[in-house]
Amino acid sequence: MTDALRSAGAAPTLEDVARAAGVSRATVSRVINGVRNVDPTIQEAVREAVSVTGYTPNRAARSLVTRRTDAVALVVSGTGVEPADGADGEPHTADGGEPPEGAGEGSFTARVFADPFFGRVVTGVVDYLRPRGVHPVLMFAESAWARDEVVAYLRQGSADGALIVSTHAEDPLPALVAEAGLPAVLYARPTRPARISYVDLAHRDGARLAAEHLLARGCRRIATISGPLDVPAGQDRLAGFQETMARHGHPYIPVAEGGFTQESGEAAMERLLTEHPGLDGVFAGNDLMATGACHVLRDHGRKVPEDVAVIGFDDSGAAAACRPPLTTVRQPVEDMAAEMARLLLDRLAEPDRPATSVIFEPTLVVRASA
Repeated sequence: MTDALRSAGAAPTLEDVARAAGVSRATVSRVINGVRNVDPTIQEAVREAVSVTGYTPNRAARSLVTRRTDAVALVVSGTGVEPADGADGEPHTADGGEPPEGAGEGSFTARVFADPFFGRVVTGVVDYLRPRGVHPVLMFAESAWARDEVVAYLRQGSADGALIVSTHAEDPLPALVAEAGLPAVLYARPTRPARISYVDLAHRDGARLAAEHLLARGCRRIATISGPLDVPAGQDRLAGFQETMARHGHPYIPVAEGGFTQESGEAAMERLLTEHPGLDGVFAGNDLMATGACHVLRDHGRKVPEDVAVIGFDDSGAAAACRPPLTTVRQPVEDMAAEMARLLLDRLAEPDRPATSVIFEPTLVVRASA
């Protein structure tokens, strides 16, 4: 039958699969559409028949039955430039002022793609979803109109749900999506109350590991380059580091705030060296800032780790590429992103499932910098 179909150029149908499996057309439809109350033996027979016949489901017809698109929105959200409201036609910031030079959609997306963190998120999401026949649609929500666009996209059923990576503490998108009753999972806990599932890292514990390692090396004049302090991860990493140092008799730790970029790490390290030239240990809130710190220390004739030990955070590609390779706190981003996708698919399968949280544990990866 299969050879005859192929020679005739006819596409296999549900009826062909049903005949090959020895079941009804309705049973084949239920298996293909993921209905759960089908005997496992029958499911296996149908899958084998699908393979033998070469049947490919019609996605449009299937979506009418399942009300699923087999696509999810992967949303990178944060604050940015609002669309122009004034008669001058120029963009303005949310508070009505002029945006910084280079601000806008291009600069937001450029920052996203320049950060290895987001590439790791995409890898984890795609590796989990693709074997399950689900595909991510990348969206950006850096302004009010872009957030409205995401919510409308989800309301219209263009995607089955959303995986949201938020880059700013004041981002309203998680709450907007939760209030609309749309299926979604967030990377990192929301700072505004929202009934939404999320995955996160025990950031304070990671910073504790960094502090204890620097102290165990014999460092005593220690400073830190924090992440942006309007971001929960930046706040938690700084607080965890300060708390651990205080417990070991170091009540004051010099802090220079960075922006999770290499350039901000360089600027922060310059400030710290100017104000505290005798420091012998630095904890940076991510690997990019730690890499920038290493560059500045080298430019000032300080050897890493002989003169100044440096520890980063995330265990991104920047950690291994740094010279010397960075000791860092590992955040298992790919695993966390995959868990986001799993939680979302579980919610889609059981719409009444309550919101939940999954917190991952950090580990210290010791390399040459400390």
